[in-house]
This record gives sequence, C-alpha cells and structure tokens, in this order.
Amino acid sequence: MALNLVAPDQAKAQLQTLKAKRGYLLPHHGLLALTAPKLLAAYDDTYTALTLESRTLDERIKEIIWVGILVATNEGIAVHHLRRLTAAGGSEEEASAAIRLAAFGRSAPAFKFVEDHWKKSLSTYDREIAYTAALEALCYGQPIEKGVIEMTMAAVHTCLYQHWELALHIRRAYKIGVPELALAEALSLTMFPASVPYFVEACGVWQKLIKEGQVPASESLRAWAEIA
Repeated sequence: MALNLVAPDQAKAQLQTLKAKRGYLLPHHGLLALTAPKLLAAYDDTYTALTLESRTLDERIKEIIWVGILVATNEGIAVHHLRRLTAAGGSEEEASAAIRLAAFGRSAPAFKFVEDHWKKSLSTYDREIAYTAALEALCYGQPIEKGVIEMTMAAVHTCLYQHWELALHIRRAYKIGVPELALAEALSLTMFPASVPYFVEACGVWQKLIKEGQVPASESLRAWAEIA
C-alpha cells in the first residue's frame, strides 16, 4: 500500500494557523498535520469549543478547575493553564488551593478502605461524614468559592473514576445552587485529559441521581434522565 505524507508546506501552514489561535504547539499537532490533517482540524474545532470559547464559566473559574483536573491526571505538559489562570485574574494561591483539592481527591479511597475493613471496629464511623469533615477542614480559609470547590471536586473525581465521591459532589453542588450549565461545563473539561469514556460514565452518574430523585434537576435535565 502506497501512502504519502502531507506536503511539509501544507502541514506548516495548518500549524501556523493553529499556533496563532492557541499561542503554542504540542508534539501531536505536528504529527496530525502531516498524517491526518482533517482529524487535526476536527480535533482543534472540538478543543476550541470545549475550552477556548466562552460558555458558562468565567475564565478564572474555568482555569481553577483545569488546575485540579491536570493534577488529578498527572498532565504536566499543560502548564499553559497556569498562565491562563494568571491572565484571567487568578492567583498562585488559588492554583495551590486547586492542587490541594486534587490531592484530597486522590486520598478519597482511604475513607472507603475504613468503611470496607474497619467498620465493625469503629461503630460510629460514617464514610460521608468523615469525608466531608476532612474536606471542610481542608477548605477552611481557602481563597476560592464554595461552588468552585464543588465543581473542581466533581471534575477531579470524574478523572479518578471515583463515582461515589462524584455523586456526593453533584448533590452538594445542587444544594448550594451551582447552575447546571456551570456543572456540566466543569465535567466536560475532563473529556481530553481524563478520556471521553470517563466523561461518559460521569454523565451516567448524574443521570442516575436525577432518575432517583436525589437532586432537584431542571425540567430539561429530567427529560434527559429519562433517555434510555
């Protein structure tokens, strides 16, 4: 089978356009430009709609959530999100808070471990109470808003495939009035760094909560929850 790479000049032109939009290039951009330019264009359109274009979240909040996602997924290459946070008026203190939230998310299985193995020896132990008490202690004096904490934790647990914790934070987000559109955007940011399948599973967790009446969902999302 004879295969031809895209002409270098053609690939270079596509990459120049991409760099002008984003301000940077990553290794996969060049490979796709030379081997699958249509895929690169579709990928860029999706990435643009996902994170570059404004939807519901303001840029500062979005980048705080991104920091949490990147720490949860060990995504060191995406350091440009720290620059975006600063450009959006965020601070290093807020970035540090998001890092602590992601680190806490990674520690969440410890609470399940105690529930699974030591519950009989700790008669008063309650996993949810223990988890939320630890989180509230961590968040005392944090520089970021409660709603942003809930969205960040929901995104972090999506990345870590921790559905019990994800469901908890979706319920907490509703309780404090986080808009559904904002929560949906926060979860959608996990699609590339965590994987689309993990995002699909997270949507299923939310859908199940609605079906079971555990959250006061809007009429539109209740209709979504009834889709098989």
